[in-house]
Amino acid sequence: MISSFRAYWFPRSLHPLAWWLWAICLAVSASRTTNPILLGAVLGVVCCVVVARRPDAPWANAFRLYLLGGLFVVCLRVAFRIVFAGDQGEIVLIPLPAIQLPGGLRLFGDVTAESLLAGVYDGLRLATMLICLGAANALANPRRLLRSMPPALHEVSTAIVVALSVFPQLAESVVRVRRARRLRPTLDESRLTSLRMVVIPVLEDAFDRSLLLAASMDSRGYGRVGDRSATGSWLSGGLLVSGLAGLCVGAYCLLDGTTPRVLATPLLVAGAVVGVVGVALSGRGVTRSSYRPDTWQLAELVVVASGVSAAAALWLTARTSPAQLNPSLNPLVWPEVSLLPLIGILAGLLPAVLTPLPADARTLVPA
Repeated sequence: MISSFRAYWFPRSLHPLAWWLWAICLAVSASRTTNPILLGAVLGVVCCVVVARRPDAPWANAFRLYLLGGLFVVCLRVAFRIVFAGDQGEIVLIPLPAIQLPGGLRLFGDVTAESLLAGVYDGLRLATMLICLGAANALANPRRLLRSMPPALHEVSTAIVVALSVFPQLAESVVRVRRARRLRPTLDESRLTSLRMVVIPVLEDAFDRSLLLAASMDSRGYGRVGDRSATGSWLSGGLLVSGLAGLCVGAYCLLDGTTPRVLATPLLVAGAVVGVVGVALSGRGVTRSSYRPDTWQLAELVVVASGVSAAAALWLTARTSPAQLNPSLNPLVWPEVSLLPLIGILAGLLPAVLTPLPADARTLVPA
């Protein structure tokens, strides 16, 4: 018993799918509410887990870019509210003249508290979802994520992993270029010249990386057909696309409150069944081995369970007390929070204390 307890806390990297499922569950939780208190709790949980469990790897440096991206989303959403819907409400904060355009479009107008808070709430929800995905990108090793995919989804997952690695690689390039510039003698440069001295090397490095990636994928036989016939490839591809479309539409029907619920479950089930059949047919002609495959252990189950608990708590709150998830803007009310959604979201903090440290942990460096 003691040896098993010690082995549980031995530093290791968790399964990347566990981190992605945890982050997706928190993103789903954020999509169910516009309550700034609950969204702030989700952001706090995500940031604490990233600081406590992110590895010392290049892709972990991209989390701050997602934070800046979330701040940009909030500011952009508020700006759109001011430009296109600033006069909706009664409490005027900033009086501005309105511009009437042909076609009934109206720009600017009095900036009201209701319109401004609506922009903040919507932007904060989108920013929280973006930061949740950034947390998964910072915690999960993209190469191990690709290795964990089934053989039938190897090519699609390769493209997805390459797309997810864009931000981490850009962050790594910016850090390397700035470090190299600090080692050189400092010159009196304008801001535009300094920016150009950073942007051009970063773009050149991205171009070199793309060429190396293309050569590596070509040498490893990317895009090979294997033993599958053309008919089999078209059939499996069509089933995969149809299954994914059914899952997307079913998930949208499940999350959207205005869509009939009777469409959600049948589409989700049908999409899952068609997708599984497509994966099975596609995997018959693909043979791919993995050296020392990643296994699921108790720590991975704790990570997934903490994320599922947050999503389940928000789902139950939406069924019992929907007013707490979406505070009223007309009239303005102070956001209220009950214990159920707050405890569910705080349960997502368990991976920060109940999972082993990564093998190359960096817990003292701020995000």
